[in-house]
Order: sequence, then C-alpha cells, then structure tokens
Amino acid sequence: MLEKINQVNDIKKITPEEYPILAEEIRQFLLEHISNNGGHLGSNLGVVELTMALHLALDFPKDKLIFDVGHQCYTHKILTGRKEGFENLRQFGGRSGFPKPNEDETDLVIGGHGSTSISSALGFATAREIRGTDETIVAVIGDGALSGGMAYEALNNVGRLKKNFIIVLNDNNMSISENVGNMSKYLNHLRVGHAYHDLKENVKKALMSIPKIGVELTEAIQRYKKGLKQIILPPGMWFEEMGLTYIGPIDGHNVKMLKETIEAVKEIDAPILLHVMTKKGYGYPIAEKYPEKFHGVSAFDLETGKPKKKKEKADYTDVFANQLVKLSKEREDVVAISAAMPSGTGLVRFQKEYPDRFFDVGIAEEHAVTFAGGLAAAGMKPVIAIYSTFFQRAYDQMIHDICIQKLPVVFAVDRSGLVGADGETHQGIFDTSYLTSIPNMTVMAPKNRYELTEMLKFALDYQDGPIALKYPRGTAYTGLKEKLAPIQIGKSEVLEQGDGSVVIFAVGSMVEEANRTIEQLREQNILATLVNVRFVSPIDKHCILEQAKTHKLVITMEETVEQGSFGQKVATLLMQEGITCGFLNFAIPDIFVQHGSPNVLKEHMGLTADKMTEKIEKEINKMR
Repeated sequence: MLEKINQVNDIKKITPEEYPILAEEIRQFLLEHISNNGGHLGSNLGVVELTMALHLALDFPKDKLIFDVGHQCYTHKILTGRKEGFENLRQFGGRSGFPKPNEDETDLVIGGHGSTSISSALGFATAREIRGTDETIVAVIGDGALSGGMAYEALNNVGRLKKNFIIVLNDNNMSISENVGNMSKYLNHLRVGHAYHDLKENVKKALMSIPKIGVELTEAIQRYKKGLKQIILPPGMWFEEMGLTYIGPIDGHNVKMLKETIEAVKEIDAPILLHVMTKKGYGYPIAEKYPEKFHGVSAFDLETGKPKKKKEKADYTDVFANQLVKLSKEREDVVAISAAMPSGTGLVRFQKEYPDRFFDVGIAEEHAVTFAGGLAAAGMKPVIAIYSTFFQRAYDQMIHDICIQKLPVVFAVDRSGLVGADGETHQGIFDTSYLTSIPNMTVMAPKNRYELTEMLKFALDYQDGPIALKYPRGTAYTGLKEKLAPIQIGKSEVLEQGDGSVVIFAVGSMVEEANRTIEQLREQNILATLVNVRFVSPIDKHCILEQAKTHKLVITMEETVEQGSFGQKVATLLMQEGITCGFLNFAIPDIFVQHGSPNVLKEHMGLTADKMTEKIEKEINKMR
C-alpha cells in the first residue's frame, strides 16, 4: 500500500478495506527509520490512523492542518509524498522532524513548542472569514499541549467564530512525561464518565442532514457510545462554556469512524472540539508499555528496544540531577520544579526521593517561574530545571516576578547551546543574550562535570538574587579535573598562562574545545593563555582588562549567538577602556540553526578546534 503514496491526496485512491493495511505499513516504516536515526517515536505511532483519517476527509492543499506539538507530523509527511527523505530525518541537510513551511506547502507553520496550534489555526480561520473563502481549518493538539496556558488564551477567543473550525484533541494521556494538572483529570473524567444524554440536538440534526451518510453515521456514533462511555458533553460543561461544540471521545485507531466523523463535523457552522483517544506507542508493545522512554529516542534495537549505542559516561543532566538529590538531603528548603519534563531534565530522581518537594506544572513555563518566585518569597529555595529553548517563553516572568525583587531562585538551564536534531525551534543558543540582559540575574556556565557540582552547591547557598546555571546536552567533560579554584561571584579562572601572544576566554562547554585549540597552537610554538569564564554575568572585568593589557590578541569562545554574547560584552569593555589589541569572537552567527548533530553543526559554524586554530593562526600572521 505504502508504495502507492507518492504525493498529497494519493491516500484517497485506496479502499476502506485497505486502511488497516496502510496503517500497519506506515507504522513499520516509522519503526524502521526511527530505530535507525532516532526521533519522536511514541507520539507518531499513536497518530497514524488519526492522520490518515484527516488526509482522507480533508482536501489538501486547500484545507489547512496544523499540528501541536509539531513532532506528531511524521505520518503527515509520509502522506504528502515525503517518505523518500526519511533516511536522513533530523540529520544535517535532511528532512526536519517538525512541520516546516519551506519543505512543503501543507506544512503551514513551524510547531516545535507546545500549545501554539489553536492560536495559529484561529489566525487562518479569521483570514478565511475576511476573504469569504470556505476551506476547512483543523488544529490537532495533544501530547500534553493542552496543559499550556497559551492554548486556553486561544480557546477564550475561539467562541466568537460563526463558521466551522475544528480542534482535534489527540488525547494519549501523556506529554513527554505523564500528564499533570486538573485538565488531565477532567479529560480522564470524560473518558470514563456517565453520559448525561446521547447527542446535543443541534449536532444530531447536523449529522443526520448530511446526504447518504448522515443517518447511518449518527446511528453508528450512538452504538459506539456504549464502548466509549460518552459522545457529547451536556450544555454547561467546560468546553461548551468556551463556545465549542464537544464531540467524543472516539476511538483514535479506527480510520473509517474517524474519517466519517471528520467529514460530518466539517459541515457544522460552529467551532468543534473533537476528542480522539489514542495510545502513545500504539503498535509497538515496548513503546506502549514504556511511553515516556519512547517519546524521543536515539537509534535503538527494534527487537529489544534498547539503544544501539550505550551511554558510557554520565551526561550533564545526570550530574546535575544526582548532585541536586545529594545536596537536598541536608536542605529541606530546596524544592524542584519541572515543566512537563521531569525525565528529560533528570528531576525524576528528585521526585522519587522527595515527592513532597517536587512539582511538575505541565507545559507552563511562565507559571513555573512565577510559582518559583512565590516559593522563594516564602523562604523556600526553588530550583527550576527547563531546557534553554523553553525558558525563553518565561522572559517577562523572569524580569517582573524574579529579578526586580532579587528573589533567590535557581534556574537550571539544560540543553544550553547547540542541541542538534530538533533544529531551529530547540537550539539553546539564545540564553546568554536573554539572561544577561536582565539586571540582578547571575549567570554561570561550568567547564566540566566537577565544576557543575560545585556551581550547583554555590547556587543553592546564594541568597542575593536569582542565579542561572547553564549547561549543554551530552556527555559531561571530565578533563581539567585537577584545576578547580574556589568559586567566587563574578570571578573567572585562569587555567593556563601563556607567553603574552594570545589569551582565550572560553565559556562553559567551549572550554573543552578551547583546550584542544591551545594544544594545537602549542604545536605551532604559540603559547596561549586559557581563561575559564565561569560567570557570563557579571563578567570579570578585572581579569579581562588585566589579560588584554598583557596580550596581543584577545579571543572569546562560546556556544551562543553573537548578539548579546559574552564576546560582545568583552569587545565593548575593551573599547570603553581604550585598549587596542587584536580581537576575535568565536560564536554562532545571528541565524536560526537548522537540525543536525551538534558535532556537525559546530564544524559548520567554525567552532571546532581545527577551524578555530586555523583562523587564529591567520590572525596572528596578519598582526606580525
């Protein structure tokens, strides 16, 4: 069946009897490719039938489909003629793992962060009303995205629409980790609750009026109710009060039923919420049993489900999580906060040891930060662990609710720097810029695993304001173990003193690459000085000026964008002090960085020891 799907709408050529065959072939295709290259597995296995039904019921590219979270889009890519590129999925130059408008016209918006689809789809629906056109607009929201506040801001505006607008709630009872909050409990009530009456009269009439299939579909839904507990919520219930006509829950793995239901609700001139029940990891028993572990995976063995490449050393997340658990044993004031990712951030270990001091707030970064502010103001020591790319969603709360008041909150900024395969929406390359722009915010970056443990201890003891500790994805560097000077606020660390020709200021993860660069320069008889920056804010002005006055060339190295970078701050300081010396800033250009492995991306950005050594040698030769 799958070989017949080579472009959008090819799926409409297959018969209903062939739907299960195609679904199974798509599932096997996904398993084969994701097991080889990694990717988002569980959620994509869960939406195969739903995506098929949407493509059968909708008319592309006229109709509009928006996914939230966007990592659920793999089957959509296959059904729009993109299966040939899956061998390079999420690799540099290959297919994106998210919807991407420049990849296909049916990818309307990028959907890397959660809870955005309803707002985007509402924009398309409003434009449709202004133009007077009749395309169908569908937002598919799920995988925990309904725990985010932005989704409710959008729902608050949906009720004003007078024409058809469909929100498909893909309810797999999971996000990346288990769903949390009252909305999750409410949806669970809908799944198992008693039906107050069969069908709202206006919906029933609309369904029955559809030529040929109306009466049959209505009767089918009525029969289906017995197995699914409930079809329509009564007036006055939550979604109805938001101005939506609620339909469901229905089986998300029955293509024929889904197709007929979507075709029916397309004819209703009102906003619709279609509640679809799916199972994360559906069709792959290991993923069904361990949905959290198989949300996003590296290459793995299909038979056992185990990673093909074993983790030989602890990564930075492991080091942070273990140290936090250890330090919190003697600190009963320490509490930990996650935004729907206790596993990804390592806080699941804290949760296990100290369940009463752990809080998962869902995909709600803004709330997480202000919640932490309240805890800090009440005398607790909150630690928020969130990926760098998601922290930027709470920028206003950092300013208004934390930094102005100088509240002692610890921000554990995981996945700082080049993250890799998830691409533009997930690179953690803006944190230095947005964090150091805020007064009263202290920002640290460790050079290795040992410094990370010391910095976390320092952060927990620090009471003079908020402090951010940013660290990268991947194996924690174990080099330079013997060089660990006591940590002092705003002070850097000189790791190696050179001959006065070159001084390198390296930030966090770039210390490892800088150390390799030092060794390569030494082979060319260039003895460079190496400084571990430690504090990106406040910067160590004394050390910077002292080294600049005694060296011919000042170099900064960091895994962040140039705008607002540490290097930019150094350049400004040197100019203000009237120091004339050579200057090089190795950083990421002010661009959105595409997907690819961190090592490949570093090579592409010129941030490897080989590339930097070559450029430094050229600069030295120009100065001679």
